[in-house]
Amino acid sequence: MSLQDRVAIVTGAGGGLGRSHALYLASKGARVVVNDVGQEAADRVAAEIVAAGGEALPVAASVTDEAAVGAMVGRVMDAWGRVDILVNNAGILRDKTFAKMSLDDFRLVVDVHLMGAAICTKAVWEIMRAQGHGRVVMTTSSSGLYGNFGQANYGAAKMALVGLMQTLAIEGEKYGIRVNCLAPTAATQMTHGVLSEESLELLSPALVSPGLLALVGDEAPTRAILCAGAGYFAAAHVTLTTGVQIGAGSDAGEQVAARWDEVADRGGEIVPAYGFTQAERELAGAGLGAQVAVVQR
Repeated sequence: MSLQDRVAIVTGAGGGLGRSHALYLASKGARVVVNDVGQEAADRVAAEIVAAGGEALPVAASVTDEAAVGAMVGRVMDAWGRVDILVNNAGILRDKTFAKMSLDDFRLVVDVHLMGAAICTKAVWEIMRAQGHGRVVMTTSSSGLYGNFGQANYGAAKMALVGLMQTLAIEGEKYGIRVNCLAPTAATQMTHGVLSEESLELLSPALVSPGLLALVGDEAPTRAILCAGAGYFAAAHVTLTTGVQIGAGSDAGEQVAARWDEVADRGGEIVPAYGFTQAERELAGAGLGAQVAVVQR
């Protein structure tokens, strides 16, 4: 599998996991835009790629700065004429328990992870639609998928990226745009102090980046959540149980509580193809067989 002549933007690529992503994509033939908030870091990684025989364009820009991101994408189009791959990797941590966390720290983490990804994706979306090809990777986390002590802000932002991925994948499908999530576990500046030193030794970022090939290649899936760490790969899913039709009786609340084991029974659960699957099932349970949505897009 080759990415020869594909153009990839990797945000937060001046070090850690982003650097590993940039080097890996370049090794597969992609021309790589090395984005970082610091020019020196971006230059250093770009130089590594060029020294290895690849093509790289270092660009310093904060992912939260719409004008700077727009200018970056403009430079890429001037240089290479297209954008095929966007890896939304840039992020920060501000870990504290929710009781001790300031709302400023909550907003900051959501701004960088969620809004940064939205800003970068918006900047390349029309380009990808026009060329009939695009691959977008959101970086989610087990902290968002399953929760993690002291990471309410980070977890909220990371799960929000799953929701963004789900909808963009649906909207981009007819334009050849596939959108997926990567949930990495890697030894980076962000995970030092969070994971033990013994575990960090096994969690090289280089063991995560190969997962990108499956998510950005020509045969990439869409709406996938790939978990990767220490060379181990697994898929996560947002599922819907079969559930129970309880109805509109005056004791409906008591029935939900009393029959909770049935409501939550995971036997026969599905991965919905779209959000209205829930409403379709609910209305079918209530006896309505007609189409749920007024307008089918």
